[in-house]
Amino acid sequence: MSTILRILRFTRSLTPYYLAIMAAAAVVTIAGIAVPFITGAATDTVVDAVGSVSGGSGIPDGAIRTVMLLALALLAASLVETVVSNLGGYWGDVMSERMRAILSTRYFEQLLALPQRYYDNELTGTIVARLNRSITEITNFMKTFSNMFVTMLMTTVAVLAISVWHYWPLAVLLLLAYPAYLWLTALTSRKWQRIEREKNEHVDEASGRFAEVVGQIRVVKSFARESSELDRFSGHFGETVRLASEQSRYWHTMDAVRRGVLNLIFFALYAMIFVRTVTGHFTPGEMVMLIQLMAMARQPVQNLSWVVDTAQRAAAGSRSYFEVMDLDPAVVGGEGSRPRELEATAGIGDADSERPAVRFRDVDFGYDEHALVLDGVSFDVRRGERVALVGESGGGKTTLINLLLGLYAVREGGIEVAGAGSDLAALRRNIGVVFQDPSLFSGTIAENIAYGRPEATREEIEAVARRAAVDGFASKLPDGYDTVIGERGMKLSGGQKQRIAVARAMLKDAPILVLDEATSALDTKSERLVQAGLDDLMRDRTSLIIAHRLSTIAEVDRIVTLRDGRVDEIGSPAELAASGGIYAELLALQHSASKADRKRLKSFDVIG
Repeated sequence: MSTILRILRFTRSLTPYYLAIMAAAAVVTIAGIAVPFITGAATDTVVDAVGSVSGGSGIPDGAIRTVMLLALALLAASLVETVVSNLGGYWGDVMSERMRAILSTRYFEQLLALPQRYYDNELTGTIVARLNRSITEITNFMKTFSNMFVTMLMTTVAVLAISVWHYWPLAVLLLLAYPAYLWLTALTSRKWQRIEREKNEHVDEASGRFAEVVGQIRVVKSFARESSELDRFSGHFGETVRLASEQSRYWHTMDAVRRGVLNLIFFALYAMIFVRTVTGHFTPGEMVMLIQLMAMARQPVQNLSWVVDTAQRAAAGSRSYFEVMDLDPAVVGGEGSRPRELEATAGIGDADSERPAVRFRDVDFGYDEHALVLDGVSFDVRRGERVALVGESGGGKTTLINLLLGLYAVREGGIEVAGAGSDLAALRRNIGVVFQDPSLFSGTIAENIAYGRPEATREEIEAVARRAAVDGFASKLPDGYDTVIGERGMKLSGGQKQRIAVARAMLKDAPILVLDEATSALDTKSERLVQAGLDDLMRDRTSLIIAHRLSTIAEVDRIVTLRDGRVDEIGSPAELAASGGIYAELLALQHSASKADRKRLKSFDVIG
């Protein structure tokens, strides 16, 4: 019941639909209850007429007119039931789709609000599978429940009241039927839900792996892993078959017990009605009416089984859904602070080049509770300055970028950014990013370029495309900038995708630029084209660069070297070349011909 109440609170905007569906169900129920009374009256009229004819008195006056009116009443009840039930069905269909839209939108909104740390521990396919399964089960249940609840309630109350009026022991037996059936159903519920949770876990894991394999299909095929991935996938669903078999066997065994008890109770009810009719306490019409009412009373009891089944599925589905909705982004992201507005600092000159754009102050950070990836990192980046981050692989370079973007919370210390504003959205509007992975979407080239500034005109899009050398290949495509590039830009080469990523950052025109190994995966020709665009993009802009070529590092204003998560040195390329530190070591390794030195150079993610 708590699940139903929570869903109702979560979708309170649908209350008019719930009320309309319940009103329609009430009308249908009233029309249905009227049928036994009409049939009973018709039975008594027919029996009296048959008795009169058999006794030689002829057909009673008005008998034909009465049965015709009763037949018309049955037609009217049937028509009302037909029209109103379909109207309720229409409202139910619209309500369920609106509910799907509400639940899906809020789920997506919550996912967008959750920090990067949440996605570090979840498979994309699992997140999607959870959405589809949970919302389907919730909407199916709510649509059914809103249609059946009023019908079940009104039918039960009406039949009990009529039974008390005619013969109170009938009502007593009916009152025994409902709790007995519910009690037996409750016995079934706990084990059923436990098995359902296990099934859902297997389905979610299989769906998550499915999405991952499809997204990495080239790797799967290259390593000839198709059969092992298929075995893993089918193994999960094999487990769901085993669990479903156990679950179904248990459910149907209990269902047989429930129905057996119900059959005994209704046997007693029918026996009483027949005996009371034979002894003259009920007329034939009353007997027909009561039998039909008992049949109507039996339907809600039997429907309880189906309602409980769908309710359990909805409860299991909503549990997964609300587990995500109940997550507090601040708690998931961990304790600590994210970048804030740069504070004014006394003694700094008025010249823009002297004022910092980014400041790291004694930053500590770790991806888990114990190990530190960054330990006491402090440095400033002045406005318009190009600063390269250099260090061994795993030394914290990309982590610094993730913290600057507010993807994770700093454990200790702080980060200040000019124009950070009061929230993460304001911060990120002031930072342009070109990652090693271009991370394109499945739309057109123009849409991908304008992703950071969707209001941009076509002229602005094409202007940055020319600056980033996108026009050279886009103009040769059949649909030009309107060419759909496929999921993650799969129809384009690595160099083409990266040039679009550069154009995207150009169009955003943010004052701070982050380049996270933006050309490391490119061939020499593509790198020259992309690097030309990057040089144009970095002009008169504050830039933080993780570069993989010494030639790129040598052209920056300053270098920050990292060793074991700490700042080792800060200085210009010329200063650090003579200091004997990491950068000097890289220069020496560049000119070495030994395999050991070349291997050592690769550990820095740097090539000569």
